[in-house]
Amino acid sequence: MPVNENIGEHPAKVLREKIYNRSAKVSIIGLGYVGLPLAVEQAKIGFPVLGIDLDSCKVKHINNGKSYIRDVAGEDIFKLVEGGRLKASSQFDNIKEADVIIICVPTPLKSMRVPDLSFVLSATREVANQIKKGQLISLESTTFPGTTQEVILPILEASGLTVGSDFFLSFSPERVDPGNKYYTTRDISKVVGGVTPLCREMASTFYSQGLKQVVPVSSPATAEMTKIFENTYRSVNIALVNEFMILCDRMNIDVWEVVEAAATKPFGIQTFFPGPGVGGHCIPVDPVYLAWKAKDFDFHTRFIDLAEEINMQASEHVVKKLISVLNRQKKCLNGSRILILGITYKKDIDDVRESPALKIIDYLNKNQAEVVYYDPYVPRFQLSSENDKYMESISISEEELAKADSVLILTDHSCIEYQWVVDHAKLILDARNATKKVQRGKEKITKI
Repeated sequence: MPVNENIGEHPAKVLREKIYNRSAKVSIIGLGYVGLPLAVEQAKIGFPVLGIDLDSCKVKHINNGKSYIRDVAGEDIFKLVEGGRLKASSQFDNIKEADVIIICVPTPLKSMRVPDLSFVLSATREVANQIKKGQLISLESTTFPGTTQEVILPILEASGLTVGSDFFLSFSPERVDPGNKYYTTRDISKVVGGVTPLCREMASTFYSQGLKQVVPVSSPATAEMTKIFENTYRSVNIALVNEFMILCDRMNIDVWEVVEAAATKPFGIQTFFPGPGVGGHCIPVDPVYLAWKAKDFDFHTRFIDLAEEINMQASEHVVKKLISVLNRQKKCLNGSRILILGITYKKDIDDVRESPALKIIDYLNKNQAEVVYYDPYVPRFQLSSENDKYMESISISEEELAKADSVLILTDHSCIEYQWVVDHAKLILDARNATKKVQRGKEKITKI
């Protein structure tokens, strides 16, 4: 959306030229699942990129040309580092040299399920300490509508610079889907909302250099709400199918058959599958940000609250179903050996953030079950942020399968041979329909 005005030697003119000739220096704060892929894409098209992360291990990996995220090829990082287009640091000293600053830090929930903007605020203050004329600053961390203009902007303008003339501020939500081989950072359309029309234009100009499509919207709040709507839509629909799952179980109807049959309709339905709950940083967290902010407007987000309740109930349903399966074999949960297959929040990734498997493991441990797990993507994980206790993945074998009183499939990783699992296990509770194609031993299998 070009702005029809004579900007002369306006800082926007200088920045625009730097963006077009790829001399604009880009600093990306936060090198996780969002920041690192974005840093690599921007470096690939010629921008000099400095990644900033307080995790010294991440910084060391990048500067040694190695990747710590499965979706980012180590070969790409090595070439970019060797070519001088990508480097990493734990310090903010050089951020004043940047022309474009992108903030991609976590936005988790506090213990009372209220937004935690501490990482965003810390990064913003670092930027404000070194801000200069002509910089474009873009927030990508998912947050509630109003954050960019009500929280970020005042901190930056306290420097004495004015948004839209001295510097440019936008919100452009990350839309990364870890493990998706078809839609990478470059392929996913980029929603951009600027504080002023010129802010929007500068952000759109930058993002359009390396991404296939940019979608400008009227304001940062619109862009912030867009991201939350996307994940609330998914949360509500997953909750709907999870509620059907629980009801179908009581009615002795196969919910998987119902969903797959319904999916044959060529219009009017988008397929969502049941499971043990929802996980990842987005779906369990983003709607809560909106629900919290909605209270400022005396509004109760009923669908959001109900979806969260049902998706938590789905995890409880898995445990109840496991107890029922064990009871039929005259066993109780206390003392039973439960082998869990897969603990990540979805298949073929290494991310356990907010995974329902962690909640289920915690419940099983509290009820004195003997819990072990196998996940080829997660060799070790911390049981709780409040202590230093860890669990380690076992090596799966025929002996381990036979030893378990029940195998509980919580994540359907593609690399696991489920017919082999069924052949050697005593009992199986399948929460992902992973055993759909097995030919032998169906009598051992119970599905949620």
